[in-house]
Amino acid sequence: MISPETASSVGESMPVGAAPRKPRILLATSGSVAAVKFANLCHCFSEWAEVRAVATSSSLHFIDRTTIPKDVILYTDDDEWSSWKKLGDSVLHIELRKWADIMVIAPLSANTLGKIAGGLCDNLLTCIVRAWDYSKPFFVAPAMNTFMWKNPFTERHLITIDELGISLIPPVTKRLACGDYGNGAMAEPSTIYSTVRLFYESKAQQGNDDV
Repeated sequence: MISPETASSVGESMPVGAAPRKPRILLATSGSVAAVKFANLCHCFSEWAEVRAVATSSSLHFIDRTTIPKDVILYTDDDEWSSWKKLGDSVLHIELRKWADIMVIAPLSANTLGKIAGGLCDNLLTCIVRAWDYSKPFFVAPAMNTFMWKNPFTERHLITIDELGISLIPPVTKRLACGDYGNGAMAEPSTIYSTVRLFYESKAQQGNDDV
């Protein structure tokens, strides 16, 4: 369910002279074994930013919720449906889209990549993506078997999401969870974190330089 803190923070103004607020990062994970690293990713970002997290049903198979930082709210598909009772109630995927400055999906599975490229929105994560404001940064870090990564569909899907303005943090070559060796492993959480933070801070600096 959407917390009062989350709902009230949307569109809030900052008092004159107040210190700049932390970036708001929406971290999402889909159904890849690399989701075992999602808690680590949340810890990396929560030291720098305000973090909200979204997990697909299949990704929950790999996540130990007790390892998620205590100040990070983890939203699932159940929250999407339980938070709305009647007309006028907040819609979770819209509220999260409004709240976030940046969205990151890590890992991005082959299945969720295909859904995004096809415009499908059948769970909380893909509804957020479909409703996303693409003037705001959006990063994905894919993770899949090497042959899935090399599949022609993957190339087509990557071209499509690139046209949307989604930035790719490429997978790496290593021994995969399935035992195969090749490209397709998710980039390390530290790499994902540093990539997003460097982008955000460079954009902020450019904005200051333009003043």
